[in-house]
Amino acid sequence: MTKIRVYELAKELKISSKELIERIEDLELNINSHMSTLDSDEAGMIKELLTEHKESIIVEDEKDLPEEDFVKNEKIYTKKQNKKKPQNTSENEKGNNKGEGFIIEIENNIIVRDFAEKLGVSSSQVISKLIALGVMATQNETIDGEVASLIAGEFGVEVNLINTDETEDDEFDLDFEDIDEDLKPRPPVVTVMGHVDHGKTSLLDAIRHTSVTKGEAGGITQHIGASTVNINGKKIVFLDTPGHEAFTSMRARGAQVTDIAILVVAADDGVMPQTIEAIAHAKAAKVPIIIAINKIDKPGADIDRIKQELVEHGLIPEDWGGDTITVPISAKQKIGIDDILEMILIVAEMQELKANPNRKAIGTIIEAQLDKGRGPIATVLVQKGTLVVGDIVVSGTASGRIRAMFDDRGKKVKIATPSTPVLILGLSDVPNSGDILNAVEDEKKARQVADSRKKQLREQMTSSYKVSLDDLFERIKDGEIKDLNIIIKADGRGSIEALAQSLEKLDTEEVRISIIHNGVGGISENDIMLASASNAIVIGFNVRPNLNAIDVAKKEDVDIRTYRVIYEAIEDIQAAVKGMHAPKIVEEVLGRAEVRATFRLPNSNSIAGIYVLDGKITRNSNIRLLRNDVVIHDGEVSSLKRFKDDAREVMSGYEAGLGLNNYNDIKEGDLLEAYILKEIENK
Repeated sequence: MTKIRVYELAKELKISSKELIERIEDLELNINSHMSTLDSDEAGMIKELLTEHKESIIVEDEKDLPEEDFVKNEKIYTKKQNKKKPQNTSENEKGNNKGEGFIIEIENNIIVRDFAEKLGVSSSQVISKLIALGVMATQNETIDGEVASLIAGEFGVEVNLINTDETEDDEFDLDFEDIDEDLKPRPPVVTVMGHVDHGKTSLLDAIRHTSVTKGEAGGITQHIGASTVNINGKKIVFLDTPGHEAFTSMRARGAQVTDIAILVVAADDGVMPQTIEAIAHAKAAKVPIIIAINKIDKPGADIDRIKQELVEHGLIPEDWGGDTITVPISAKQKIGIDDILEMILIVAEMQELKANPNRKAIGTIIEAQLDKGRGPIATVLVQKGTLVVGDIVVSGTASGRIRAMFDDRGKKVKIATPSTPVLILGLSDVPNSGDILNAVEDEKKARQVADSRKKQLREQMTSSYKVSLDDLFERIKDGEIKDLNIIIKADGRGSIEALAQSLEKLDTEEVRISIIHNGVGGISENDIMLASASNAIVIGFNVRPNLNAIDVAKKEDVDIRTYRVIYEAIEDIQAAVKGMHAPKIVEEVLGRAEVRATFRLPNSNSIAGIYVLDGKITRNSNIRLLRNDVVIHDGEVSSLKRFKDDAREVMSGYEAGLGLNNYNDIKEGDLLEAYILKEIENK
């Protein structure tokens, strides 16, 4: 017998899937979603009923049903289905009924010990579940609400998250509930998830006809990107979350702001660790999942094996009797792209996504960093209201007036409506990824909110700093455990979170890793002094220490390690954790020079007129080009001259002309750092 899916029948009848389901819910058919199937008889009956132009009226109560014949006056009356919400248990019931099947209320952040008590289980049971998720936390440390929800689910307990910011929001009137009449349809926000190298970015390339992969270091997405595509007049917003396990927290954050999750699984590889993490985060965020089975053009592709692996993780494909949409695709060959876009629009249609555009804007910071020329910049996904250039905004402890906004293609825009991602300029500081951005009435209010948050942050940092120091000295005194304290400085918040997530996973019984401080920007004197006081090492990602910081580090004997690829940082620290030994290849900084002028040669190559500030610059050294202590270029010297003569080295206090291999974007004020790599024996 011929089968047809609900969404296909809806398309044929020229109505939405949701409307079709509502209009036939009294027919007692086994329909759970738009993916449910109907046989030809059922489909024929529905067509007959709905093509006679009978109007469907939903009534609130059975007593409101008319006494006349069911189809009299060309109307179909349907009783509204009222779904009962689970009742929250009282405090007494919670105390007497620890274990499965009850609901607990927790704040956005909760101490592991307190969380275990609420669950009615031991701290060690919770910690073992956390370790399985890749989260390293002691019983005295805090975990966020999303992680707690995942853990609670493992014990069969439901979690209600209490918004701890409500008091502040009430105090400053930053948010309010919109009435239904004010809500307008908005585009769906789609998060693309999956294991590294399974083709997430390639899928987005195929959708938006760009080549992001080619321009990225190592072929791995280093920051969350947001883009908007138009499909047959309808918009879809895509968040591209990185795939390496280091970016777990970024992926979790993406799931919190998304409406639909696309899970990319390679047909020739299968369900991998990051695939499982992505499933967990999407389920925790309660968003529908669409599986894109990619690389079906590869020789080793096995779609049925992938579906079987998905079943093992609770995702039953719709053609196997479940409700998980699976779409075979080849991002490289552009196969199945239209199918997955159609599925996104159908699922979005079922969700009836709406927001009020006529109010002060509220959005979420997707990514933020310090830009060398423009100051603090942030990618914001507007969720409510309309963001306008000139608006006064506050996000975390940062505030300011929006000077300019750019869309995902770099074009200047003046307004951003719900579900629109934009890059904004004008904040006073770099906000945290995941922070809420609010448009407020005036600068005074923005400063009040930011100052209030700074005060809270200072109080938290002071108390936690004292505790961590006490713990550190106790452990050193007892000699029971070695603590490796780490300070992270990087070019963006996403990189910081990536490194922190990965490094905290390297804990062993002998060595415990603590991230005691992090921040965006170059490595400063203050970072070194904190490292010295807390016996920490400093890790820089795409940033370098300034000269003062280098001097203080030498004086205080603080170890600074800088990297441009996250894998290398993880591998080095892993080696240090396992044996607390130095790596085989170490870097020796020879000196620094300042660019005081630039000259263009007839062959279009640029030469920098430099003044050596410290140490020496040699002809055979590697050179890092720094702008605001952020690494812009790393390469070799093509020429080094004193006046017109070639020079092997130029010492501190002297001027010279220097050229870089295959690089010409040198500017006055840039710093050049010369270094060499040398091999040493492990101790």
